Amino acid sequence: MLALSALSRDVLRSLRDHLRPLIAYHLFFTLLASSLLLPAVAWSLAQLLSGFGRPVITNAGVLDVLLSAGGALWLLAAVGLTFLVLYLQQAGMILVAVRPRDNHYRLAFEALWETLRHLPRLAGLVVVQVGTHLVLFLPVAFAVVWLYDVFLGGLDPYYVQRIRPPALWRFVAVATPLVLVWVSLAATLYFRWILALPLVALEGLSPRAALTRSHFLTRSRRHHIAVAVIALLLVIILLPFLATALFDRVFTPMLWWLPERNAVLVPAMLGYLTLYVLVTLAITFVGIAANALLSACLYLRLAHREPRPAPPPADAHPGRLAWMVELGVILFALLQAWLIVNSFELRDDVAVIAHRGSSLAAPENTLAAVDLAVREGADYVELDVRLTADEQVVLYHDRTLTRLAGDPRHLGELERHELENVDVGSWFGDAFIGERIAGLDQALAMVRGKSRLMIDMKADPGRGQALVDAVIRTLEDEAQWRMRCQELALNPRQAGQCGSPNVIGETRLATMSPALAREMKAREPRLRVTLLAQLILPGTLDRGGFDALGLRHNRITADEIRLARAIGYEIHAWTINERTRMSQLIDLGVDAIITDRPHLLSELLEDRRELSDGALLLVKMRNWLRRR
Repeated sequence: MLALSALSRDVLRSLRDHLRPLIAYHLFFTLLASSLLLPAVAWSLAQLLSGFGRPVITNAGVLDVLLSAGGALWLLAAVGLTFLVLYLQQAGMILVAVRPRDNHYRLAFEALWETLRHLPRLAGLVVVQVGTHLVLFLPVAFAVVWLYDVFLGGLDPYYVQRIRPPALWRFVAVATPLVLVWVSLAATLYFRWILALPLVALEGLSPRAALTRSHFLTRSRRHHIAVAVIALLLVIILLPFLATALFDRVFTPMLWWLPERNAVLVPAMLGYLTLYVLVTLAITFVGIAANALLSACLYLRLAHREPRPAPPPADAHPGRLAWMVELGVILFALLQAWLIVNSFELRDDVAVIAHRGSSLAAPENTLAAVDLAVREGADYVELDVRLTADEQVVLYHDRTLTRLAGDPRHLGELERHELENVDVGSWFGDAFIGERIAGLDQALAMVRGKSRLMIDMKADPGRGQALVDAVIRTLEDEAQWRMRCQELALNPRQAGQCGSPNVIGETRLATMSPALAREMKAREPRLRVTLLAQLILPGTLDRGGFDALGLRHNRITADEIRLARAIGYEIHAWTINERTRMSQLIDLGVDAIITDRPHLLSELLEDRRELSDGALLLVKMRNWLRRR
């Protein structure tokens, strides 16, 4: 009765029979959601987050928030409001399919109105259904956090990430069964309650009654339901990738055959992108509609012994608005294509920032890595700095010497002269045996007249201000040296080798602490400060206290770029080592890229400078497509 092949045929036939009213409802609901529902949800969640009174820009920060009472409330609200919008959309499509009328667009309006009438019941269903899943999840989350603290709490997070010690695998071995138990329970509940939404939408049942009846109707059939749901989910996931691959592999190469004249390329690209936007909209609609129709078909089979929704009446018609609305979709796609093409800037100015020096070719944060990064064309050499026990600034990332030197001592408890005998090069290769922990003063001397530094502040607890003061003193000492060097120079060439005396103005300081970023700007306004973030929870970050925002590259979006331009700070992407991804981020509009392979980024920028305008335009379009 619930064979996958039969269900698939019924869903496809229902989609064909009710295509036009489903499209109409999808358009009306999308307009309502984008203009009212989603902005209201986003504003409400941002207001809740702003109540925490602190920025949330790291994974650890997110975890701290979610494990608090207020954070749990925010999570419930965020997930609940998101699912409420989804339930409203799905309920309307179920109504469209199961209660056909003679006029498609009138049916869509009626379904939208009926869905909004059911809002209290749907909200109650979300609270019970989604809330139950979250209540089951929270104990598992607390348990996983506790296990992490037991197994890995005493280890440096970066050491865990890079070395992956045995303790990490013990943690994974113990935590994985807990997560799998939660997934199993959540899946069981989902398949048990899958008919609750159509029961509320079509029969007006209360949430509790709908969940009880869904449990009764689905018993002994959950295996078949699971197969159907998972199969549909896989198709929905695969369709966008298949469409992008088709355009990228088949249609995009055709554009390269065209003559490189804007009079030809621009119209061709507009047509190409219009088609792509229409295909994307169609895939989104099909995924949403197919999911709603699967619920409708399951409901009719199990509750009424009917295979699928009845087709519309023979005299059904789209109404006078149909062609205007559908023409509006095409015009919307054309407008989107025009905006995309006009967003492409033909020339790019992106700074090359070498992450810990050229750290794939030499040991990180060493003078060897700095020297190689300079020779590979880095505009900035990013280095991590820490404060020794005698308040000297040295180049090092971790709290302890364990990862690079096999020494469990904390760097902050040692004086600089004690670190001079620590070998941090042998782990990388025999060619770097004897490479020592260098001071910030040595790195500044190495880049004189060749490059500049981006200094990532790794402050021990309670020593943030001391580290800032020590770094600024080091920069001021270097500025004095360069000024004297230029005064003694015999010619411009020698003066150039001294480096710019404006060391503070040309050096960037970076931190993952918004408070420390503000302290640095207050201590020395000439400093250019970069705030590093793994993510940003909306409403938690004051974006006025830094000169650049360094974001993990997969968190950078066009909206982030637009916001940065509007407020007036730069966007730095970290850490990217693949040429294709570098090219995509350049075209997205970032101001700097932090990479372990500065030579690769320098070569890419040089290659792009040699392209004609037409070829560069096509590269930008391909990168835009691959970001979808």
